[in-house]
Amino acid sequence: QVKELVLDNCRSEDGKVVGLSSDFENLEFLSMININLLSVSNLPKLNKLRKLELSDNRISGGLEVLAEKTPNLTHLNLSGNKIKDINTLEPLKKLPNLHSLDLFNCEVTMLINYRESVFALLPQLTYLDGFDADEQEAPDSDPEADGDALEDEYENGEDDLDEEVIDDEEDEDDDLEGEEEEDGVDDE
Repeated sequence: QVKELVLDNCRSEDGKVVGLSSDFENLEFLSMININLLSVSNLPKLNKLRKLELSDNRISGGLEVLAEKTPNLTHLNLSGNKIKDINTLEPLKKLPNLHSLDLFNCEVTMLINYRESVFALLPQLTYLDGFDADEQEAPDSDPEADGDALEDEYENGEDDLDEEVIDDEEDEDDDLEGEEEEDGVDDE
């Protein structure tokens, strides 16, 4: 019945996370950030998994396992891993629903024409490193970042929330004006 599982900063043993098994058949979100993972070969079969967070590990290849074990993956974060070559990403072609891939801080991002090459290799992708092929930013799924949290609080009867946000913005403007005056520089 568990749909989300966060194992960030736990330690894996020989690339295997103790207790993570195919018993978690309803899992839709799995986060294993910074667990010293060398490979995804020991992942259990998770047919319903949609989002997989694997950033800040030591994965350098072996991604073909994902198509077999997580066939319905839509979001994959491999930021901060040891991925060096575009060819390493080729097995991701077998994930037809994969729309979002993050590779920040991987060596592969330093290659010439990196973005064009990845989009050509994985035509099912909509977003690479948070941006689509036309450099349009992906809508953020983080509720705090896109304002959902603020809307929720507002709906819960905290009417003065909008006024606080406006007041904060005005204070920032005042601070900037004050800094300009202190420098003795006039924009006009």
